[in-house]
Amino acid sequence: MSSEPVPSEGTAVELMRAMTRLRARLRTEAPLDDLPWNWSHLTTLGRIVQVGPVTASELAQAEHVRRQSMAETLAALRAGGMITTAKDPNDGRKALVTATWAGRVLVERIPAAREAWLSGAISATLRAEERRTLHQAAEIMNRLADSEL
Repeated sequence: MSSEPVPSEGTAVELMRAMTRLRARLRTEAPLDDLPWNWSHLTTLGRIVQVGPVTASELAQAEHVRRQSMAETLAALRAGGMITTAKDPNDGRKALVTATWAGRVLVERIPAAREAWLSGAISATLRAEERRTLHQAAEIMNRLADSEL
């Protein structure tokens, strides 16, 4: 085995392929055919539940989308009763987005099936050392997602 580092470009390509395949598989493990929500709606709603009252601009930045795209996502969630908005008590020019009870229930329901499948697949497929490596990789991927580059 070579001690030469793997080129960043090759790692980027393989990581993107693996993430795309895993994301597609996770989607099939919790079908949303009965729901009007797409992946962007659900990830945004999940972030709103996770971080609490948040502005649309903060959400757009965190989700790496344009403010206009986030406005469309929030309009759909608002129309579906998943979120509410209220004036920021510290700055009346801003509106804070909060998940409704229905939004919180949805966020809890969807990942459960996906997490159950993924946990089972990890346990059945990976050795203990590989599980530790995968845990480290998840931490690294989160750092990459938060990178300012």
